[in-house]
Amino acid sequence: MLMMTRSIGVVLLFVVTAVPAAPAQAQFGPENAAMGVLDQFMAAFNARDDEAMCRTFLFPHVRFASGAVRTYETYEACVEQFDFARFAERFGWDHSGWDSRTVVQANADKVHVMVVFSRYDADDELLAQFDSFYIVTRVDGRWGIRSRSSFAP
Repeated sequence: MLMMTRSIGVVLLFVVTAVPAAPAQAQFGPENAAMGVLDQFMAAFNARDDEAMCRTFLFPHVRFASGAVRTYETYEACVEQFDFARFAERFGWDHSGWDSRTVVQANADKVHVMVVFSRYDADDELLAQFDSFYIVTRVDGRWGIRSRSSFAP
């Protein structure tokens, strides 16, 4: 019996050590990269830093919202076209935040993320909440937001 117990132990030890475990980071690398880009985007948006916000995009960058399609062909066009002062005045906006972010599909170079975000005024009162869909891709080793589709104006 002792010999059989040792044999089972040796077999189990062999099986456990013979099958390399995939690092958790590697398995979720694209998802983690996408979430990092979304965090950078929101931080830049709340800082009202159009240059930093546009650096989170890949170009051309496409946004579907308010029944229209807006395309930013280049980083320079993105920076030139976005006006945080006008945006804040138009909506009474002070800051935004993610309510949820759910990866719905991913491969090594593209991640589809369903998001819900909220906009707040300067008193931290909720102005509105919106469902959106973000496509984050890797091009030439760099992750960025390629496209956004939102119900937000």
